[in-house]
Amino acid sequence: MRSHFLVFTLAAAVAATASAQPAAKSAPMITIPAGIAGTWEGKSMTGPKDSVIATYSNVVTADTKGWTTKLSGRDLMPVRVLAAGGDSVVTETGPYNSILRPGQQVTTRQTTHFKGDASTGTFEAKFANGDVVKGKSSGKRKK
Repeated sequence: MRSHFLVFTLAAAVAATASAQPAAKSAPMITIPAGIAGTWEGKSMTGPKDSVIATYSNVVTADTKGWTTKLSGRDLMPVRVLAAGGDSVVTETGPYNSILRPGQQVTTRQTTHFKGDASTGTFEAKFANGDVVKGKSSGKRKK
């Protein structure tokens, strides 16, 4: 009888452990490179002759909160900071209505390298239909 009680108790403990929710993982801490906070004005370019496809203004904060972008002629959009290290930050914006393809939604991921009051980088725009456009960007901090 005692062994049946022990088996039942052990089985109940295993079942309880198996159904327990795993501990929530906390988001990794992202440290923004020092000295990049401010308003940055830039342009996005594609093609062999760096054709400008969009101009923008980004507000960059000293932490990951409050980053925004404003494309020319558009409303302000929130920017998600995905990663940062050294002089670089990876961000994502969207989905939003495409400038290049009216009526289509696009999400843009950008890697930006900051040096003093200048920035350079690359972007990848993923459209809802699966198309991808890649290009580069450059910008200057607004004084």
